[in-house]
Amino acid sequence: MLRSVKASDYMARDLVTFTPDTDLFQAIHQLLARKISGAPVVNDEGALVGVLSEVDCLRAILTLTYHEEEFGGKVSQYMSQDICTIEYDADIIKVAETFIKNGMRRLPVVQRGKLIGQISRCDVLRAVEVFALDG
Repeated sequence: MLRSVKASDYMARDLVTFTPDTDLFQAIHQLLARKISGAPVVNDEGALVGVLSEVDCLRAILTLTYHEEEFGGKVSQYMSQDICTIEYDADIIKVAETFIKNGMRRLPVVQRGKLIGQISRCDVLRAVEVFALDG
């Protein structure tokens, strides 16, 4: 059985984030430049308010093309707001269960509603490997 380990022990802390007022095309440029598939959206207080994914961007572009609009708008217009998060002190088993239940690749890690990191399925596997090697 795995020892209890917190999400905060394995999460990434240095994240690309956007604000709701970030220009959509500037956000798309950042996703492409950093080779990432999405990023959390935080307000001025650091609270998580959404996530902008590649799918959200594609949806936005199709909508703009359909309506023959030339400007992109703001991230807040296209971000997903119904997001699954994990608390920083959740153990790695809870994180794994959440991944299995929701089929997501990564989860924002929050503490009292503020974004403090992100954990991926790969991070959970890394935790399991550490335990297996430690015996």
